[in-house]
Amino acid sequence: MFDHLISKAQLERFYSRLKSLGFEETQPYAKGTTSLIFRARLDEKNVIIKLQRPDSPRQNFEREARIIKTIEPFGVTPPLVAYGLFEGLEYLIREFADGEIIFHADLEKRHLFEIAEKAALLDRLGIDHGQIQGGKHIIIGERVYLIDFEKAGWRKPKNLTSAMAMLFLSDNYISRRVRRRFGIGEDFLGEMREAVREYKRTGKLSGLLRLLSRL
Repeated sequence: MFDHLISKAQLERFYSRLKSLGFEETQPYAKGTTSLIFRARLDEKNVIIKLQRPDSPRQNFEREARIIKTIEPFGVTPPLVAYGLFEGLEYLIREFADGEIIFHADLEKRHLFEIAEKAALLDRLGIDHGQIQGGKHIIIGERVYLIDFEKAGWRKPKNLTSAMAMLFLSDNYISRRVRRRFGIGEDFLGEMREAVREYKRTGKLSGLLRLLSRL
């Protein structure tokens, strides 16, 4: 999977480093624009390992690690396991988020509440995820996790408004599924737009949560 992105020798050295740190059963999982992604086991836990691609000059994992540590107590994203450097390349390891990305998940009302509450929490912390609207960074399982804070930062946050646009107000695959699943019509969408405007004006989440409770 990674043959054209990292040499076999360097990959074997990385596996050896991970093994020395206690990680077992490491295997390729996916690739991103700036990282190579692996799954592994640490004791009884499944973990995700992100290694900076050798052809990527961007080093964002240190900031991502700091953001994860900041929000870790609130259960927004799986806990950080480790951050480090390997032969000049950053790597970041976190616990695996069990579940499915929102595109494929069977959404329940409690999931909508949890997305709203966690997005609003990030807003209050002044952290903007930056990619919520795409949907692929929201994992739905026994709990909801937001993952991949590589492009996140301490800037004016728009997490809740982005999440509500993705779920209800924009015309996209996710919003169409949500509307069908919960029988949502134009009246509800109009109320949602007003609830989002109220949140942007006042920072109060209560009106939006009352609206979600009616689904």
